[in-house]
This record gives sequence, C-alpha cells and structure tokens, in this order.
Amino acid sequence: MAIVRYQKNHNDIDSWFDSMFYASRTPLVDVKEGKDNYEISAEVPGFKADEIKAYVEKHVLHIEGKKEEKKEEKDGKKYLLKERSVSSFSRSFTLPDDADEEKVSASFKNGVLSLTLPKALKEEPKKIEVKLN
Repeated sequence: MAIVRYQKNHNDIDSWFDSMFYASRTPLVDVKEGKDNYEISAEVPGFKADEIKAYVEKHVLHIEGKKEEKKEEKDGKKYLLKERSVSSFSRSFTLPDDADEEKVSASFKNGVLSLTLPKALKEEPKKIEVKLN
C-alpha cells in the first residue's frame, strides 16, 4: 500500500480554490419570527463556543467564528495532508426595526448557535389634546 503525499503549489488555480473552499464556510441559518421575538439558528459544526462570537453594531447582528489547528506531530505521527487547519465564517443580518438589540441572548449546543432577539415593546401613540380658543 502506497501513501500519496499531497503537495500544494501555491501558484496554481487549484491552490487558490482550495484556500477559498476550505478556509471559509458559511453556516446554514434559519430565521424565525414569533409573537414576541425573533430566533436565529446557525449550524456551526466543529466549532467550540469560545471560537464563536456574536455582537450587534449599528442595528446589524454579526456572527463570526474562527478556529485554528496546528500542524504539530501528535503521538509520533506527522500529517501528510491537513485541510482542516484553519476554518472561519462570518454572517451579518440587518435587524428588523422592532428588534430589541439590547436584550439579545445566545446559546450553543451540539454545533448549533441559537440567538433570541426579543421584540421591543411597542409604544402607544401619544394623544395630543387640541384646545380651541
């Protein structure tokens, strides 16, 4: 049985394609609207909770993740091919006007990031009494 050593030539088109395909993957996302909130679920398999961050800036929700694995020898074995060394993603969503961005909550379980954005309480229109002179 022969082991084939894969070697990348960083000057060819295959290397460029590989770097784009393997280095960055966009997570699949579901967005639901309920009576009192919005829910966003993003599939991010292979990531740990501390490798993911979510934040709101200027009424835009950003979800980002990055992980790096070193190409070190483990248990006396060295890698001949390592395509999973760096992985990252980034998604952004413009929030609806009624989303309360101050109260966003997030949880992470089984490779799924779940975010809940409560809807802001609607203010009743203020009635102005018009007096006749």
